[in-house]
Amino acid sequence: MGANLSAVVGVVSLVTALTAALLAVLRLRARRGIATATQRATYEVLHTAGLAAEPLRAGLSEAGAAKAVRHLRALVGAAGLALADADRLLALDGRGTHHGEQLLAAAQRTVETGRSTVLGEQELHCDRVDCPIRGAVVAPLQGADGRVVGALVAIADSPPPPGLVQATLETAHWAGNQLALAELDSSRERLARAEIRALRAQISPHFIYNALTAIGSFVRTDPERARELILEFAEFTRYSFRAHGEFTTLAEELRSIDRYLTIERARFGDRLQVRLQIAPEVLPVTLPFLCLQPLVENAVRHGLSRKPGTGMVSIEARDAGAECHITVEDDGVGMDPTTLTAGIAELARGTGDPGDDTGQHVGLSNVDERLRSVFGDRFGLVVETGLGSGTKVSMRVPKFHPGVRAGS
Repeated sequence: MGANLSAVVGVVSLVTALTAALLAVLRLRARRGIATATQRATYEVLHTAGLAAEPLRAGLSEAGAAKAVRHLRALVGAAGLALADADRLLALDGRGTHHGEQLLAAAQRTVETGRSTVLGEQELHCDRVDCPIRGAVVAPLQGADGRVVGALVAIADSPPPPGLVQATLETAHWAGNQLALAELDSSRERLARAEIRALRAQISPHFIYNALTAIGSFVRTDPERARELILEFAEFTRYSFRAHGEFTTLAEELRSIDRYLTIERARFGDRLQVRLQIAPEVLPVTLPFLCLQPLVENAVRHGLSRKPGTGMVSIEARDAGAECHITVEDDGVGMDPTTLTAGIAELARGTGDPGDDTGQHVGLSNVDERLRSVFGDRFGLVVETGLGSGTKVSMRVPKFHPGVRAGS
């Protein structure tokens, strides 16, 4: 009886396993049936293009070409494919390695003239009896400004047919667009660094002189306070002039602002009051380096220093779901909104004078442009001001944004 039961259990288990396997096969076939041959081919092309795009977006270099060339050959469908700049073959995948000098010479002519060319057996003469190479298509790679920065060479084991020529030209055009985007990304980074340098240049002449004067006033009367202020000043300048990172955290920016205000309170005494309302959950939010600090400096330098009596600077950062909302407000002298608009327009034309009141707008315009460049046009500054009514500057910062992280 026990033996029969075991046999039955074994048969049931086998049937169950076969049923599960059959269902799995049917499900797999059903899934495969969802995509047509055309859809699968489209997916393969897009996937391969994506694999080639990533290294090309880093620029035309030997390392990037080595990673991209295999995927580009798959897109073109060539026996071999090479990428070259004006000086050398950067990478070659597939057949044709022994024709390197001839391919490089053809690529250099294309870089020089900007015109594509088709090579036949005469241009690719070879002493090897077993050489399979019968032709090549050389197409220019254009960068962001239309300048030819390199060439894509598709190598054929037969006289290049029209289909290969067209595929090579289209792939070279697409690859050139990726290189152009790489140049634009690099230009954006250089511009961001230049804008930060502009802010530093604005900060240093005014603040450093006033800070050292304030510290000097305590050297004899209160040496210990002078020592503390020197340390605060050192940490402030270390942060403001750091050499790395386009982004920082709100917490780091607020620490630097606290040092700045400590030094300014040494100058103004009880005339300068500060109010902070910071939600702890937004402290890790990442924002462009030196985008909040200039707003506080403008509030003190242009808003409160010209106001008789006591002045208040308020800094608020609150949680707003997917965003962090930040405001810097002062109850200082304010300004005419028309004058504000005109001053920013002068800066855009390059006619503003940093030595007069137009210089007040350098920080506002700089921060606004950087916020829009990083997060999009919806995230610029909002300025509310009026003569005798103080100034309130507001910004919205996404809590998470692709490619934005502190220290990068």
